[in-house]
Amino acid sequence: MKNKYVLITVRSNSKRLKNKCFLKLGNITVLEHVISRCIFGELTPIVCTTKNINDRKIIKIAKKLGVKYFTGPEKNKILRWFKCCKKLKINKFHTVDADDPYFDWDAVKKSLSILDKKNCDVVLPSTISRNGAASEGYSFKKSSLVKIIKNYPYIKDIKFDTEMIDNFLDKSFKKKIFRGTQYQKKNIRLTLDYKEDLKLIKKIFLNLGNFCHRKKINTFLDKNKKLIKINYFRNIDWQKKQKYLLEKKLKVSI
Repeated sequence: MKNKYVLITVRSNSKRLKNKCFLKLGNITVLEHVISRCIFGELTPIVCTTKNINDRKIIKIAKKLGVKYFTGPEKNKILRWFKCCKKLKINKFHTVDADDPYFDWDAVKKSLSILDKKNCDVVLPSTISRNGAASEGYSFKKSSLVKIIKNYPYIKDIKFDTEMIDNFLDKSFKKKIFRGTQYQKKNIRLTLDYKEDLKLIKKIFLNLGNFCHRKKINTFLDKNKKLIKINYFRNIDWQKKQKYLLEKKLKVSI
């Protein structure tokens, strides 16, 4: 089977929920859970972290689980991904953030498949995933990252912040938006940024464990709608942050 590479984008320097990748789900950390979930879903995880001294603990976790890792720029994750692909000779990959602990491995595989079949530069996450459901990320080719760096030379600056990825995917890119799966569920929040997010994710863990399929999680939330209310209001805060970052980026561009 061909490797289906997943770059787990992670750093320990989180502001809203401190050290969230080291928080526990049962006997393992969130990061260990994400790595193990990749392996269970027949994906090949590569821990993509930073050179920051605080992230050495992340490297120890990767070594402990016997998976490859890469360290690169802290804020410039596009450059970090590119350097990782170059060093490890990866031509295509999917992005999974370590704060999306219950990502859908089947959605990841389908996204990577679209990248090949449609000969795209990038496959964007579904609208539902973007709106907090956190089921999948982006599928990229290494050549697409080269194209971004060529179009925006200032990205070569390791200190440049590339948090808002879509700002660099201009009209020259062949893009597809992942339509999602038939079992996708709207109006849920399964990313990990706030204490309320952790509360919901722990409820899922206690009832379904680490390796439940995303379809099963969605069915569980359908049957326990009160759980959704634990953290969904936090999406408003997240959307405000995204709007602020976008406006900040536009001002810099002008």
